[in-house]
Amino acid sequence: MVGYEDFKKDIFTLTKIDLNAYKEKQMKRRIETLISKNNITSYKDYVALIKKDAEKFEQFVNFLTINVSEFYRNPEQWGILDKEVFPALVQRFGKSLKIWSAACSTGDEPYSLVMALSKHIPLNQIKITATDIDKQVLDKARMGLYNEKSIAAVPPEFKKKYFTKVGNSYKIADEIKRQVEFKEHNLLKDPYPTGCHLIVCRNVLIYFTEDAKEEIYKKFNAALTKDGILFIGSTEQIMNYRELNYQRKQSFFFQKV
Repeated sequence: MVGYEDFKKDIFTLTKIDLNAYKEKQMKRRIETLISKNNITSYKDYVALIKKDAEKFEQFVNFLTINVSEFYRNPEQWGILDKEVFPALVQRFGKSLKIWSAACSTGDEPYSLVMALSKHIPLNQIKITATDIDKQVLDKARMGLYNEKSIAAVPPEFKKKYFTKVGNSYKIADEIKRQVEFKEHNLLKDPYPTGCHLIVCRNVLIYFTEDAKEEIYKKFNAALTKDGILFIGSTEQIMNYRELNYQRKQSFFFQKV
């Protein structure tokens, strides 16, 4: 399919999503699959379709966003967060922690953060900002309805206390939902918050180019307060963390120097 360069420009105009920041071969293949599913044979015709059809536009944004999400993903890392990171942050900064869950997908991660942090700080004092580029996943996050596989790693006491079975799904309690504010945010173009004590961004940047990754890690560093922590995913590594003004605390935890 020809015309990908023009397509990228059209998509940026329409959505402010910069496809240049994604690995081209992988992204192109995924987009072409979606275009074919809609019985369309050119990028140009597909742009015309998503311009006039709001549902197809949402489908496209949703398709672009890779959502693999579950509560307490990689439980051993959540153990480190619980036993070492949270106590150190509370000791250093007190109980009014500013926490940002970036690229939060369907809300599993920020809700996990609220539950985990509730062992260290009273629930009503916890406030987490959770952002994602995809409106549809943010809507799902606000709804707070999950399947059994998604909540499999939630500690039993929290599962019992904060989830209610609805049909084959599980609904998270309003008292957890109240502590999270969901917002739309594009990591590549929108301004970052400042003064964060903890930023969690896991298993997302693997889909970005090396240049885009480095730019985002720099922006995370600027968004953190001194001694603040960045928590990344088990599929990711920051090889040049010293150059980016971090020190490694644990495998997936980096502290702003």
